[in-house]
This record gives sequence, C-alpha cells and structure tokens, in this order.
Amino acid sequence: MTRDQLVTAPDTTPPTLRGAVSGLPSYVPGRRSAGMDIAALASNESHYEPLPAAAAAVAAAAGTMNRYPDMAAVELRERLASHLGVTTGEIAVGPGSVGVLQQIITGLCDAGDEVVFAWRSFEAYPILVELAGARPVRIPLDHLEGHDLDAMAAAVTERTKVVLLCTPNNPTGVPISHEHVEAFLQAVPSSVLVVIDEAYVEYADAGSGPDSLALYRRYPNVCILRTFSKAYGLAGLRVGYAVAASAIAEGLRRTALPFAVSALAQKAAVASLDAGEEMETRVAGVRQERARMAAQLEAQGWKLQPSQGNFLWLRADDELRARLVDAFDSAGIMVRAYQGDGVRITVADPASNNRVLRILEAHAA
Repeated sequence: MTRDQLVTAPDTTPPTLRGAVSGLPSYVPGRRSAGMDIAALASNESHYEPLPAAAAAVAAAAGTMNRYPDMAAVELRERLASHLGVTTGEIAVGPGSVGVLQQIITGLCDAGDEVVFAWRSFEAYPILVELAGARPVRIPLDHLEGHDLDAMAAAVTERTKVVLLCTPNNPTGVPISHEHVEAFLQAVPSSVLVVIDEAYVEYADAGSGPDSLALYRRYPNVCILRTFSKAYGLAGLRVGYAVAASAIAEGLRRTALPFAVSALAQKAAVASLDAGEEMETRVAGVRQERARMAAQLEAQGWKLQPSQGNFLWLRADDELRARLVDAFDSAGIMVRAYQGDGVRITVADPASNNRVLRILEAHAA
C-alpha cells in the first residue's frame, strides 16, 4: 500500500451556525429613501439637521480618528453622571441603546433563562434574547395598546432574569404610568432586573410616564436604558447608555465589545448634552406636530391611542395595512408596517406630515 493510498479523503462537512442563529429572524430596519421627493418616515429618526454643537464636535474630533476611542468613555460617563445625578460607576455606554441591551442580556442570561416583555414592542427584543440562548416570553399588549403589567408579573418565574418595559412603547407610543411601574416593581422579585427602556422619553409629555430615576433610586433592580439616536439626532453615530447599580453597570462594561462607541460618537454625545435647550426646542416642535396630526386623524375617523413618541400608530389588519402601504409607496412616503398589527409613521416636518394626512384621509373609515 502506497503512502497516497493511506491518506484519507478530507471531511467536506461545512461549518454550521448555531441553531439559535439559524432560526433567528432578521431585524428589519426602516426602509431608506432613494430620492429627494421621498419622505422617509419608517425609522423614527430625527428630521432635524444635527445639533450644530454636535456637528462641530465631530468635525473637531475627526483629526484623531486614527486613534482608538476611550474604551471606558470616561468623559461621556462623567457628563451623564452629572446630568442625571448619579455616579460614573452607575453608567455603562454602548453602540446605541440596542447595543447596551445586548450587553444587559449577555451579562445576566444563561441558556434557558427567560426575558419577559410586552408584544408588540421593540423588534430587537426577541432577537437579542434568542441570540443569547435565553427564552423570550412575549405578553400581548392590552386593549389600549399598552403593557399588561399584571400579565407580565404573572409570567415571571424562577427562570426569569430580565423584564423589559418599553415606555413610551415602540411602535404603539403608549407610555406606562409611574404608579403602574412602581406597583409592578413591588410585585416582582428583587432578583429580576427590570429594564425601563426610554428610547423616546424626551418626546413624552411631562408626567405621562414614570419618573425612572426616582424608581431607580428606590429599587436596586431597576435599570434605565436610553439613547442619543432619537431626540438628540445621533442615530448615525450609535451611542446609548444604561443607568444601573454599580455592580450591574460594571458587568455591562465588561460585556461590551471593545471600542464599540467611537471617539466621534462620544464627543458628539457630550456636546449634545450641553445643547439640551436647543434639543428641547426641537422636541417641542415634534410634540406640536404630533398633536396636530393626531387631532386631524381623529377627525377623519381614525382611532388612535395618544402617542408619546415621535411617531403615530395605526392599528390595522393585514388587508388595510397592505392598502395603506401601497398608497404611501405610490405617494413617495416610506412608513413602517408590521404584519398582523398595523403601521407606524414617524412625525417629521410639517410638509411631510401634511402628505401623510392627505393619504390617510383618502383611506379613513
């Protein structure tokens, strides 16, 4: 027998993905605009130009992009701590609030653990949970398009590690009141981390949702999750943060992808915090347009729950949803459709909003 005859045939079995990954649904981003006359109202982005201070900070930092960013984000964490009245040890940052949420789930969940959240809510929730090998527990929204906190509390088991409360809820815009969140915190074990996801909190009317910082100071198992992507207009730079007990925040920093938040993003976020009054002026404009659109849609016959985000939600079956999407597409308006549930429309500039109102008037009941 020759040496060539002794050589076995190579194994041609290709590498395979983990089962959790193979069956994972893809996150569906809002569709992008492809022309000057397209109204891109699918991604809940700010429709204002970047804050001048943030743009200037990015331009100034661009000359150092050959260097790694500060992995600990010390300057940003110090500025956030001062802004919120907490310590730097209680702050963890990441690439958008969704990046921080991945750090939370990775840091707290082992395979088979459970994460409870309302549904429909932020589309990334089940994806991040399943990616970690944990089990998503979806609790249907109540008849007012909000969180059914009694049902969520009843769904908590000994395997539950995290509960996600999205307020105002994406995509329905419905907030959770302070009293209801506090009652929920009293009903669930203190060993369960309750994440109050406030990606749209700047758009909410005062008092419509929880005082999350007050709850955090009273309940050590509360974690606040926020982002600079929405009201601050930094969606393209990806920076978000969590406020949590020091031991939890330290764990979140350990699970973070190294250097995930760029130096430009960190500088822009600091500058944005310093330009808070200008941001509030812009937010007031969104609130005004949101109220105007809601009033006109209700006059047209649409049934809406009051939204506290920078978007409006139309509950629609698949037949109506398809008709609306076709009508919006034909008019050059991009909205976000959810199969079996409805349509979400970002509040933008008055001219774009008027285009939306004209389409919906033609399809009102």
